[in-house]
Amino acid sequence: MKVAIIHYWLVGMRGGESVLESLCELYPQAHIYTHALDESAISPIIARHKIITTFVSKLPFSKRKYQSYLPFMPLALESLPVHDYDLVISSESGPAKGVIPGPRAVHICYCHSPMRYIWDMYHDYRARVGFLTRMVMPLLAHYLRMWDVTSSNRVDNFIANSNYVAGRILKYYHREADVIHPPVRTEEFFISDSIDDYYLVLGQLVPYKRADLAVEAFNRSGKRLVVIGDGEQLDTLKKIARPNVEILGRQPFSMIRQYLARCKALIFPGVEDFGIVPLEVMASGRPVIAYGKGGALETVVDGKTGLFFSEQSIRSLNEAVVKYELIQDKFDPHLIRKHAETFSKERFKEKIKAYIDQKLHEAGISYDVA
Repeated sequence: MKVAIIHYWLVGMRGGESVLESLCELYPQAHIYTHALDESAISPIIARHKIITTFVSKLPFSKRKYQSYLPFMPLALESLPVHDYDLVISSESGPAKGVIPGPRAVHICYCHSPMRYIWDMYHDYRARVGFLTRMVMPLLAHYLRMWDVTSSNRVDNFIANSNYVAGRILKYYHREADVIHPPVRTEEFFISDSIDDYYLVLGQLVPYKRADLAVEAFNRSGKRLVVIGDGEQLDTLKKIARPNVEILGRQPFSMIRQYLARCKALIFPGVEDFGIVPLEVMASGRPVIAYGKGGALETVVDGKTGLFFSEQSIRSLNEAVVKYELIQDKFDPHLIRKHAETFSKERFKEKIKAYIDQKLHEAGISYDVA
């Protein structure tokens, strides 16, 4: 069986690339197609595969400026020679699903999110770009939306990484999606024997993740907060943080594991499509204090693995922290970790392989595992 995996871009290792790694392990014969490639930034599991890039990779500074070439990506995808493959799996967050498979191929799209910069977060992104880009964006986004909806009809089956994303697939594409949560490397995290007196924010420091809300809330409460991550808000957060708030910036994974295992709780103030970080802290036996919207509703069990706050406000977040401190002894680190393990990589591989095998069987495609 010939398998093609289309992944939007390969310039780092994040949640989408963890899904890609699992697919690579399930289909070692697969070819990978992508718009931009930084070979130094991908894992050995992915690098073992044949990787073919679109013409976008030949454009200037594509490893860093790949998102600037978004308008060219539909044409690049439609130019890919994927007509001879039996199974096409598109990994969609940036453009990936718009390839044109052969008529007998099965095309399954694992959707991390419909493109946020042309759909639900379009106005937020447009407000943050320069004048010229802001003037051009409405026309380009209009064209991309039409293509995005049209290309959704080339997909035989959608898989969403959360019920939250499945709802947006239905809203924008009018397509039903099955839900298979992405893999979490739970085995890489550990439960610590001792807990330190700090709360933790971990992740990209970009506006929609709302690290600024956490910093402002802890500025007011005076409780200790550690912020780990990099992004456009880093300098701003350093300027507004009071002495009780430490902004550490990017840290190596060895340090992140330690901070996750020893924090009082993770503060998760944004709205995520799914959210890997809450499960990483739960794999470390620590609870999550999360804004009660988006993917967190599917990973955090209120009162058992964490708590929710109802508004993205300083008052609501600080009230949740106070509530947590009153009942923190009721949270069992081992039960929290056990919950996180239900999202393990092996569970993901079992579920997605069974799903794809069923769709291949329905299409009359059989193959030998060997």
